[in-house]
Amino acid sequence: MSKSVKLSLIVPCYNEQDNVVKFFDACVEAFRGHIPTYEVVFINDGSADQTWERLLKIRGDNPGAKLKLVNLSRNFGKEAAMYSGFQHATGDYVTVIDADLQQRPEVVVQMVDHLDANPDCDCVAAFQKKRHEFGFMGLCKKVFYKLINSVSQTPFYPDASDFRTMRRQMARVVAGLTEHHRFAKGIFSWVGFNTYYMPYVADERNAGTSSWSFIKLLKYALEGIMAYTTFPLKLPLYLCAMLGFGALVCLVVALAASSPAWGWACFGLALSTVQMLALSMIGLYLAHVYMEEKRRPICIEKEYLTYEEAEA
Repeated sequence: MSKSVKLSLIVPCYNEQDNVVKFFDACVEAFRGHIPTYEVVFINDGSADQTWERLLKIRGDNPGAKLKLVNLSRNFGKEAAMYSGFQHATGDYVTVIDADLQQRPEVVVQMVDHLDANPDCDCVAAFQKKRHEFGFMGLCKKVFYKLINSVSQTPFYPDASDFRTMRRQMARVVAGLTEHHRFAKGIFSWVGFNTYYMPYVADERNAGTSSWSFIKLLKYALEGIMAYTTFPLKLPLYLCAMLGFGALVCLVVALAASSPAWGWACFGLALSTVQMLALSMIGLYLAHVYMEEKRRPICIEKEYLTYEEAEA
């Protein structure tokens, strides 16, 4: 077996053929003279382009580099790809970082320095002080963080991303959480540990476009709410009380106007709405339970190549 390394980089990749080579070169340049030993765990998440071939080229062009290449059998999503990376990371510190160079390796060096200088700190999480999203998208993110922090017992730091570096102890705990519906921001907060939130400035994406559409972000936000709070199941109770009061007011007004039928119609419509909402919420949670009870693997690794074979 190979000796332990100082740092493991977990790099999920989906259609990053124009980024992975430049990303690896940037890591080599940034870590030289700062981080003595490190490994890079690339996870190809079912890319439809030449990402896997580019990763193989990096491995061939850098025979002495500590590289681990994981090729998933299809696109399982970034959360599953990160989980796969945690299973193979062996460093004293573990970093999750994107391959598009918006999250710079130079920031990772700052994270490692902070952990070295502060033994009581377990994790350094990067967040953007000034985000590039404006208008409707930015408003939706603000609303999401306010909503989830108001209904969940697990705290969510606004604008904190998956870009973070943690000690091996925390990484082991994260790797041991095998839930199928994964929400990394919630997982990182739920496990605890002392976390320092470091501001950073994200660069422009090196190449390609983000795969995160508004619909995908909306689904991801719903996953987070359902994974870390049962408030949606309680919501119909509160709505029922509110609508019941409103229906009572309508009934009084209708009686005063000598039109009780209109008041009863309002009450029936409100009650039906609450019932449908309650059934929908129960159905969503049952769907999550159903998928978890299948106990399918979070992802399937088609190929795994590691430098450790040569060092054994």
